[in-house]
Amino acid sequence: MRTALAEAVRVAELGDVPIGAVVLDPSGVVIARAGNEREHTGDPTAHAEIVALRQAAAAARRQDGWRLEECTLVVTLEPCTMCAGAIVNARIARLVFGAFDPKAGAVSSLRDVVRDPRLNHRVEVTSGVLAGESADLLRDFFAAHR
Repeated sequence: MRTALAEAVRVAELGDVPIGAVVLDPSGVVIARAGNEREHTGDPTAHAEIVALRQAAAAARRQDGWRLEECTLVVTLEPCTMCAGAIVNARIARLVFGAFDPKAGAVSSLRDVVRDPRLNHRVEVTSGVLAGESADLLRDFFAAHR
């Protein structure tokens, strides 16, 4: 989570919303790291999770294909519906997130996409890891931009 928080700080300094994500391979090695890039790229899908999953899938293609079946995604904020769907489709094994997102969270707050029994894959979830630090980054960022 500390690496994801560092990514969040990095992108905040560039003017993007401070959300960071990392993907760990089965042995715990970071194979992708990213922060939000929506403002920087003008791409509405450039959430930290999506950017990190794209990087990890590119690394996986060189190995075994696109599936990230034994990987862990660590992100500073509860994923939205788009990101939760991408997590399921990437076959991520574990999701660890920091702060809950009561307005858009699709892992616990509004719905639970990643553990929906109707889908073909379910994800193990650990929530609230360094939640205070993750929430503080977001709160401070938005306070400075209002």
